[in-house]
Amino acid sequence: MTTFLYKLGKLAYRRRRFVLLLWVALLVLAGVGAATAPAPTDSAMSVPGTEAQKAFDLLDQRYPGSSADGATARIVFKAPDGGRIGDTANKKKVERTVAELRSVSEQVASATDPLTEKSISDDGTIAYSSVTYKVPASELKDADHTALKDTVARARASGLTVEVGGDALQADPEAAPTELIGVVMAAVILVITFGSLVAAGLSLLTALIGVGIGIASITALAKALDLGTDSSTLAMMIGLAVGIDYALFIVSRYRGELAEGRESEEAAGRAVATAGSAVVFAGLTVIIALAGLAVVNVPILTRTGASAAGTVAIAVLIALTMVPALLGFAGRRVYGRAARRSMSRAGRIDAKPEKLDRGTRWACFLLRHPVVVLFAAVVALGATALPVASLELGLPDDGVEPTHTTQRKAYDLLSEGFGPGFNGPLIAVVDVKDVNAPRTAVNRVVQEVKRTNGVASVTPALFDKAGDTAMLTVISRYKPDSVGTENVVRTIREDGMDIEADTGAKLLVTGTTALNIDFSQKLNDALLPYLALIVGLAFLLLMVVFRSILVPLKAALGFLLSITAALGAVVAVYQWGWLGSVFGVDQPGPIMSMMPIFMVGIVFGLAMDYEVFLVTRVREAYVAGGDPIQAVVTGMRHGARVITAAAAIMISVFSGFIGSSEQLVKMVGFGLGISVFFDAFLVRMVIVPTVLFLLGERAWWLPRWLEGIVPNAAAQGDGFTSSVGTVGVSDKPEVDLPSRRSADGTDGGRPARTTARQDTSGGNRG
Repeated sequence: MTTFLYKLGKLAYRRRRFVLLLWVALLVLAGVGAATAPAPTDSAMSVPGTEAQKAFDLLDQRYPGSSADGATARIVFKAPDGGRIGDTANKKKVERTVAELRSVSEQVASATDPLTEKSISDDGTIAYSSVTYKVPASELKDADHTALKDTVARARASGLTVEVGGDALQADPEAAPTELIGVVMAAVILVITFGSLVAAGLSLLTALIGVGIGIASITALAKALDLGTDSSTLAMMIGLAVGIDYALFIVSRYRGELAEGRESEEAAGRAVATAGSAVVFAGLTVIIALAGLAVVNVPILTRTGASAAGTVAIAVLIALTMVPALLGFAGRRVYGRAARRSMSRAGRIDAKPEKLDRGTRWACFLLRHPVVVLFAAVVALGATALPVASLELGLPDDGVEPTHTTQRKAYDLLSEGFGPGFNGPLIAVVDVKDVNAPRTAVNRVVQEVKRTNGVASVTPALFDKAGDTAMLTVISRYKPDSVGTENVVRTIREDGMDIEADTGAKLLVTGTTALNIDFSQKLNDALLPYLALIVGLAFLLLMVVFRSILVPLKAALGFLLSITAALGAVVAVYQWGWLGSVFGVDQPGPIMSMMPIFMVGIVFGLAMDYEVFLVTRVREAYVAGGDPIQAVVTGMRHGARVITAAAAIMISVFSGFIGSSEQLVKMVGFGLGISVFFDAFLVRMVIVPTVLFLLGERAWWLPRWLEGIVPNAAAQGDGFTSSVGTVGVSDKPEVDLPSRRSADGTDGGRPARTTARQDTSGGNRG
């Protein structure tokens, strides 16, 4: 593969105008497609295979036109201090508002009158009207939202306290410049890393073009492929991060090749052959992790993962073609002026060999105290992971909205007047189509549900026109996202099995709260199989890349440490409320159900980026003849600065989304940012090199029976490392390593061998 990438890099360099024109044309084409495509709509929330979803489908079938999944709004009224809703003046105001709600939009199916429906609190001060729509919330237009707001505003002007809950009035996203701040921070880090505006701008430009093509393509295809409007945010987040990082890897390698005195075209070819190989395999791990979300069989995860995977694929292609093309325009300007003047005099960059770089000094520090440092890093990650033991999953409702929003105010008023469970009603659906005495069976269900521990009230049964289905509304005594409500749902379902055995009537529990419970459970059940899938596939991929058993195993275990620590931090901030004001947490509560599986998939792919880039540099030096200990120092010397910059860029991009008004985006931004911090700076920059130091030559062991089975992908670009000595550049002296005994008892100090070895088994010397 390295030979192909070498030729591709040189071809893109020579045909740079054509390559650049091609990508710009694709950007324009995607932009035109996005501008002319029909507007996408959010698909209704569905969780195939769950009881709640089966009940929703049954309601749609037995109650035609009822729109079981239609949008709902609860208009909550509160009388002025000292008054009651039933007072003559307040009664007229409520009736006038209800009449207006019924005609406010052609999408309104019904609006109840709290006075006739007796939906008034016991003290008579709070009442509500339930407004149902014919279509899901995602299909309501801006005009529908505006009409609802105007009606509520007129009711407030009459002297009543009026608030709106439900999904019909979505919270307006609050504009926040933090995403832009993240990009600006990434640009600053690139300038500091490269010391050149040209190199920094090149990396940022290619990432933005890749994200532009990806997002525009998602928008253009959203309607045709039913991608919805929830697919682009994650794609933008991931696309920006990996796009900048992949360009950074290749530009950094290109600068290194120029520093050795190579011509620009040759340097571009070698950069794509070596760093580009790492980009390909790192990109594959990210794509595997994102596309693997489809195995959960939840449409929203499948759509989001596929969209983000496509954006990552575009980022890889741009890194392999557009980056070397732009390097053809930039030439040696990827270095600052002083470095270029030095290059013109000496033919290569003066790297001041008498002064060790930070990467080498850090590697030498780790080599002096490998066991102590390794133990400290593992303990730190383990301690941070402790909050995971109390992880609670759920989906947000109006109770987590900021306290100043009308949704949160309506939620609090309903809890005050009708109890905490009123905001999450359960719908019990009784299928009696094949039962001889349907009403008797339904009465049995009503009595059993009323006796259920934790049930506050049950409404009378509402039969469909055919009389073969009944629907009950069940109110829990507990908050919708509480363990108590989850137990109520579980108990009713267990009792339903006994009822079906006795009467033949099928009892199903649904509603938004039950759907959220089923959704969380399904994701919980899918987490371990999904983790096993992506880790297993990536293990095989890394075994091909490094021709080793222990290196992929170390990578997987390091990832598990970083992801559990990151989840622990998410629980501490968003569930416990620690530092909540710093991260904009208005109301601590359960972690969103999608967070763990999102983080596992995305962070695993990103973690492998750093693993592949760092360890390929180590392997290059090892295959070129370096001692395994010296090879780790060489890898850290070349990779530490780049990985530090890449991680800082990813953290900046992800942190930019913490300011979003959407709870999931905010939480994902924090989770991914802290995950990258743990994985890059504690796992890849501490645990990985110390483990390689301790393993020594055994790190590259591959069983003999696997040598002929595992293909040699040469991801490290073995054919292009002939000039790499024990510290990576032929004109550099060896580093005097700290004196220590290696794991096998031999001297782990400075090696005597510096000549490249013939690696007949694909690099295995175990």
